[in-house]
Amino acid sequence: MDMRWRKSSYSEQSGNCLEIAVVDGQVLVRESDDPGVVVRTTRAKLAAFLAGAKAGEFDDLL
Repeated sequence: MDMRWRKSSYSEQSGNCLEIAVVDGQVLVRESDDPGVVVRTTRAKLAAFLAGAKAGEFDDLL
């Protein structure tokens, strides 16, 4: 299976970042420093999460 992992241009060069890939319609998320742990989700769930993040719902975590 050919997966193309992508990360944000805002990620740190040290590898401290989240990466995403899309396989068979599912979105996969992993941490670059622990690539063996992968979370699978749907595009709809990721879209809902990103909308909340853009609206500032998670700013208290930073």
